[in-house]
Amino acid sequence: MHQGSSREEIVAGLTRSKARLSPKFFYDVLGSHLFEAITELDEYYPTRTEAAIFSAHGEEIAASVGAGATLIDLGAGNCAKAMSLFGILRPAHYVAVDISVAFVRRAVQRLAAAYPGVAMTGVGMDFSSSLELPPELVEELEEATPLFFYPGSSIGNFPPAQALAFLRRIQSQAPRGGLLIGVDLMKDPEVLRRAYDDALGVTAAFNRNILLNVNRILGSDFDPGQWEHVALFNEVQSRVEMHLQARQELVVRWTDGERQFAAGERIHTESACKYTVDRFESMLREAGFRAVRYWVDDDRLYAVFHAVN
Repeated sequence: MHQGSSREEIVAGLTRSKARLSPKFFYDVLGSHLFEAITELDEYYPTRTEAAIFSAHGEEIAASVGAGATLIDLGAGNCAKAMSLFGILRPAHYVAVDISVAFVRRAVQRLAAAYPGVAMTGVGMDFSSSLELPPELVEELEEATPLFFYPGSSIGNFPPAQALAFLRRIQSQAPRGGLLIGVDLMKDPEVLRRAYDDALGVTAAFNRNILLNVNRILGSDFDPGQWEHVALFNEVQSRVEMHLQARQELVVRWTDGERQFAAGERIHTESACKYTVDRFESMLREAGFRAVRYWVDDDRLYAVFHAVN
């Protein structure tokens, strides 16, 4: 992602009346590792529940998807989720897309050694605002069968209108192909809150680490120790929210600006929208996908959808 555009986006967010930072800035190298740790926590059910759905319904999902696709993994991270599905999806080409360029390219190198028969490409890109794939990949997709893979319910980070626009961008780039996506479902708000505020404080560290990444990009002087992690469930918006709350009155400075924060004032760092199965299926169809299938776990905590053109 271009450093200049990142600086502009961060400054615009910090100087709003209610400050906010995009969750994409969580994912520097340390942030990516911290998120890996979050997925191992007892409180954080989405990763293991999604994996259980793929394990229980793998044959049906594989039959729905078909073999030999170009698997485009959005937000690939360490590539572990996609790798666990290579056996059932049998892709011809694996494309790992992530905002953390160094992290994803190292992961692809490790994966390529384990699967020499699968073509591998690592792409560093902020796909949240646009989905401009490299020209050579766009050319390949004119002949191949693309399968966009967006696990982990990351779609929840978008407000519903932006989520719909994002799904439409994928639909427009998936001729003869489709989308395989994980979606977190509505449930007891306390279960949701604990998933974003674990007892060990790993999610709190992940949240505060965004300030260190902002310091690197912006040249600012955030002190993570001055900020408290806050997670809450917004019933009106059907979403979990993460915030950083100033422990005291303070001023944050950067090269050409500053922002004063009152004690208790917050920076909104993430929203995680939760859906019903019917609502998300309707959204996929509104985005232009012709056919939709889904699978859920026994407790209906989570769903995996396959949508095709």
